[in-house]
Amino acid sequence: MKKYNVIGELLIDYRKLQNMSQAEFASRLNVDIRTVQRWENGSTLIKPDKEEDIVMETLLPYQLVRNLNASVPIPTYYDFSLRKYSLSQLTNKLPHAEWFKRNLEIATKRIRTLDYDADIDYIVRYMKYHKKITKSLKAVIKEAVRLLPEMNLIITDDSGFYSGHSLIFPLRPEAYQKLKSQEINEQDLTVNDLIHHKKLDRPIFFGFDITADSNDNNFYISSQLLRYVRDKPNQQYLFCSIPIRYDNMDLSEQMGLRIIWEGESGKNEYGLDVFPRFQEGNFRNFLSEDNS
Repeated sequence: MKKYNVIGELLIDYRKLQNMSQAEFASRLNVDIRTVQRWENGSTLIKPDKEEDIVMETLLPYQLVRNLNASVPIPTYYDFSLRKYSLSQLTNKLPHAEWFKRNLEIATKRIRTLDYDADIDYIVRYMKYHKKITKSLKAVIKEAVRLLPEMNLIITDDSGFYSGHSLIFPLRPEAYQKLKSQEINEQDLTVNDLIHHKKLDRPIFFGFDITADSNDNNFYISSQLLRYVRDKPNQQYLFCSIPIRYDNMDLSEQMGLRIIWEGESGKNEYGLDVFPRFQEGNFRNFLSEDNS
């Protein structure tokens, strides 16, 4: 993660990553180009109403913007590839999986089921930076929410701004096999590929996307998912996913998922690091008391 000391540094890096000029950035925010120049050279701070506009336009974490846009800024680390912030080097990396397990009962009221179109619209915009998004994805998400509301979640910060999400699709076995054998890509999934998990002897949960803007929020949303599968009466489930970011890979392996195949690593069209791989397994052994 890169340490940012003032808001101007962050905005400059954002524009560079997006190949965006000051004039284009100003136009998107409905301000004069000189206003953007003053923000970036540190001669003026961003007004509160424009802070919200910047968050909605850039999808940068609200807390990150607030920390840096202050008369006495709070230095904050941020990684554009992971889209995560941190207040210190000590919390830049995810902790060991055993730490998750020891603190699994710690929860937050800032998590809720996806229940607004605006939630889905924002998440789809957010995901486009690291996933290929199809026109039918919104319908798939809505069906997943209907079938599995306990695992399709959004987490917000204390001000109500987006801080992360989990999209978990309950798959038909045929769709799972096609993903595993690489006959289809995850963006090819349709509503017809989903099924209520209670109709299967072995439910298949596909983690389409699990992400958060900080390791703290990652812990909260991941722990809620782990508690859900831990407390299910049917423990013969299979969990699979095709994550493309490297930050969760070690954690997933520590929790019991194994890698089936790996795709080509590199940078996507937005200059973000990607590392696709298919992983599967379950968390029974990891969560068992005998494995403490």
